[in-house]
Amino acid sequence: MSYLMKGVKCCSPVYQMHKVTGTLFKAHTLKNIFGINGQFKNSRTLSQLSSEKANSYNYLIVGAGSAGCVLANRLTEDPHSTVLLLEAGPKDTLLGSKRLMWKIHMPAALTYNLCDKKYNWYYHTTSQKHMDNRIMYWPRGRVWGGSSSLNAMVYIRGHAEDYNRWSREGAIGWDYEHCLPYFKKAQTHELGPDQYRGGNGPLYVSRGKTNHPLHHAFLEATQQAGYPFTDDMNGYQQEGFGWMDMTVHQGQRWSTASAYLHPAISRPNLSVAEKTLVTKILFQGTKSIGVEYVKNGQRKKAFASKEVILSGGAINSPQLLMLSGIGNADDLKKMGIPVVCHLPGVGQNLQDHLEVYVQQKCTKPITLYNAQKPVNMVRIGLEWLWKFTGEGATAHLESGGFIRSEPGVPHPDIQFHFLPSQVIDHGRVASTMEAYQVHVGPMRSTSVGWLKLKSTDPKDHPIIEPNYMSTERDILEFRQCVKLTREIFAQKAFEKFRGPEIQPGNHVQSDKEIDAFIRQKADSAYHPSCTCKMGQLSDSTAVVDPQTKVIGVENLRVVDASIMPSVVSGNLNAPTIMIAEKAADIIKGLPSLQEKNVPVYKPKTLETQR
Repeated sequence: MSYLMKGVKCCSPVYQMHKVTGTLFKAHTLKNIFGINGQFKNSRTLSQLSSEKANSYNYLIVGAGSAGCVLANRLTEDPHSTVLLLEAGPKDTLLGSKRLMWKIHMPAALTYNLCDKKYNWYYHTTSQKHMDNRIMYWPRGRVWGGSSSLNAMVYIRGHAEDYNRWSREGAIGWDYEHCLPYFKKAQTHELGPDQYRGGNGPLYVSRGKTNHPLHHAFLEATQQAGYPFTDDMNGYQQEGFGWMDMTVHQGQRWSTASAYLHPAISRPNLSVAEKTLVTKILFQGTKSIGVEYVKNGQRKKAFASKEVILSGGAINSPQLLMLSGIGNADDLKKMGIPVVCHLPGVGQNLQDHLEVYVQQKCTKPITLYNAQKPVNMVRIGLEWLWKFTGEGATAHLESGGFIRSEPGVPHPDIQFHFLPSQVIDHGRVASTMEAYQVHVGPMRSTSVGWLKLKSTDPKDHPIIEPNYMSTERDILEFRQCVKLTREIFAQKAFEKFRGPEIQPGNHVQSDKEIDAFIRQKADSAYHPSCTCKMGQLSDSTAVVDPQTKVIGVENLRVVDASIMPSVVSGNLNAPTIMIAEKAADIIKGLPSLQEKNVPVYKPKTLETQR
């Protein structure tokens, strides 16, 4: 999505296992370690037992991403709980420095890693038959912090009704009144705590500081078009337009690695392995007892006396389950994978958000175009490296909003991000002119896809079939996205800035022409989810129960965006962090936090679109 910093090469991270200060285990953990290995004493040699003792923990967490970092922090708050966190990618620092890893930590530099395989799984979908057979690019984080180290830092929770819908879909205990407290627990908002915001959490959330005239013009234009201003789209009223919250703190990206992992890294009961690919979950019958992984070309095992927790995200978690024998039994048998548990929902129910860029040429030299010239990039970069301030200290997606696509829709189903710049091909192609744009797309697509194993090689990416634009409803909503955005851009507030429309272009007017434009230009908003759906045991498509436990096996959980029953109406990072915060309390055996009767805005009438 962005914008400014291009071209400076950075050193590779150091390959190593992070051994935390102090001993790996305290004396009180040895009892647990001997306990788990005791059951194998008749069939294992003394040397094997010794090896397992040295490689045994209470919890193994697979994936140091948006959820895994949260869990690692929260589970090691108990000094008696030992945790090994395994991450396929590198650290997010170099020699302990964030400045030396500026491509991650400078907010304006985000496109480097969206388009670079070093910190990115770099997935691609199958050819999309409803989108002119295009193959779609899906970046996913492979680094400490996961996709929170790659994303555009937009902090959006979704609508209260998303979580009430989850409860109706079988995720009992995940309605809004049980989720809101965990959003707040995670958060410290720079505007201070209130009924909706947190004030004491590790995740710092801020508002933009650029005061850019095009952001003001956008918000003024939305009000001229008849939409309300909302002072907190994560609070009482999502509907409307306003200033967006961002996971930026003191001019730096505030990923879950910064918020949760780094503060916990010195705990003697936490170990973190980077550059470590988990290849299989180990089972004794249907009981999960550990994982197999590859590090520095060597195949190793680690064991869990309590639980293995998958936090690899909506692609990696179902892939690892299937590689380990949990999935559709027919598919697994065809691959020659021994079936541990027939769970046909694994990899199904894949949901994502698509978006398109509506772009307008700007008649004044005030966009980010000049900032992308080499001499200005150096100036911006040096200021950020020195003081963490300036144009490098924001992702520039500082305003946006949510509206309903048509009368009768109960809560917003279209999202806008405004940017005072032009983005081409995920930021892989440099901007060519002074321009501004809106990223717009439907939030509750009715197109649902799936993913399956390509092979039994864990290094092979799975087959990803999102099935984009496969329903008439999605086509109609995207038409509305374009028409409603054009209406906003045509308002008086943009008069002094408005040049010709770049994209779709004035030649695109009919429904048929708009539909063709969407097929050619819409792209993923990078929100894959729902592939290990949470639900009731009676639901044959559910993968985990409302306690996040994998159905049909023991001592195995999934905690990440894959367990969403359905995609929420907004960006996914904040909800994923909330899921992990709530799951941590479940794992610890604590009663769920709850806040009853928190008011949520409803339109006075559904007879009109706005």
